[in-house]
Amino acid sequence: MKSPPISLAIHLSLALAASLVPLAVQSSPGAHGPNGEHLDQSSAPNAAGLARLPDGSVNVPKLAQRRMGLRTLIAPEGTAASTVQLPGRVIADPNASGQIQSSHGGRIEAGPKGLPVAGQMVRQGEVLAWVRHHADPFASAAQQSQRAELRAARELAEQRVRRLESLEGTVPRKEIEAARIEAQSLGERERAIGASLDAREPLRAPVSGVIARADVKLGQIVESREVLIEVVDPARMLIEATTPDAALGGRIAGATLAGVDGAKLKLIGAARALRDGVLPLTFRMEAPAGAVLAIGQPVLVYASMKTRLKGIVLPAEAIVRSPSNETVVWIKSGAERYVPQPVQAQPIDAHTVLVTRGLGADNRVVVKGASLVAQVR
Repeated sequence: MKSPPISLAIHLSLALAASLVPLAVQSSPGAHGPNGEHLDQSSAPNAAGLARLPDGSVNVPKLAQRRMGLRTLIAPEGTAASTVQLPGRVIADPNASGQIQSSHGGRIEAGPKGLPVAGQMVRQGEVLAWVRHHADPFASAAQQSQRAELRAARELAEQRVRRLESLEGTVPRKEIEAARIEAQSLGERERAIGASLDAREPLRAPVSGVIARADVKLGQIVESREVLIEVVDPARMLIEATTPDAALGGRIAGATLAGVDGAKLKLIGAARALRDGVLPLTFRMEAPAGAVLAIGQPVLVYASMKTRLKGIVLPAEAIVRSPSNETVVWIKSGAERYVPQPVQAQPIDAHTVLVTRGLGADNRVVVKGASLVAQVR
């Protein structure tokens, strides 16, 4: 039998190799590539073109950049004041607030406009409620007995005055005047005893402002020195921050309040005695119109120091966290490529940060939409 021609053998070999190629590229189940990917699973292409590359960078097509609203900025290097974050709370200004207490115990009665409620506007000196004093039965009986004795003595004195006045001219005038004074004195003592039996104390607003707390009800029995009502002026509030650094107060140049745009704080005093292991710092606040704060509300204070640092000022939303919880910014390295860059930053206020390490003056940083880029997987 004759062997086939050489050209025919070559064609048969190429056909056999072509039929075996799909079998060679098909991987066995469970096979992994060099980057940990599963080779036995066909990866569907991303329709939007968004993808995180093996080196950690992210590919974002132009259309996706517009949908995500990405904005970049080449921020120049400059200087900014170093800042520290201090926990604090809102307190009332002692010169624009007050407490209403009862001097003696008694029963609560409604004022001219009824009992006050929290949030009600009041004026200084306005009567908000009454406290009718009460005495024990023995003291009350003694006062009533004394009142009856004084009434009888007054009536006798008045009769004597009328009798002496009818004998005017034969009776010395000094006896008539003495009788009149005695009758008048007995009447005043009787009225004083009667007033003590039916006495009630007015609860007046110490300042003009808003009622912050009102713990009064009709018929309520209250004790002396019990705080019943608190009034504050919402336009004059203070911020009390705390710090363990005793020398921090001398280094503060200014401060702002997180969450309240336009609020400016001025340091008016730094305590010299520890309270629960920290030192209180008191700031006077100039809040913009419409700002609403409550007494005791926790706040965050950004205190600016007198020293300045070099760095790049960026919006706070440009700083994000990497999957390893590292502080990074995203740098645009190409038309559709964004690279994460670890940085060191500290806040300047509630809206801006100062990057002190990790960035150059020629880096184009994502200042809007950085959190969306970080979510691409």
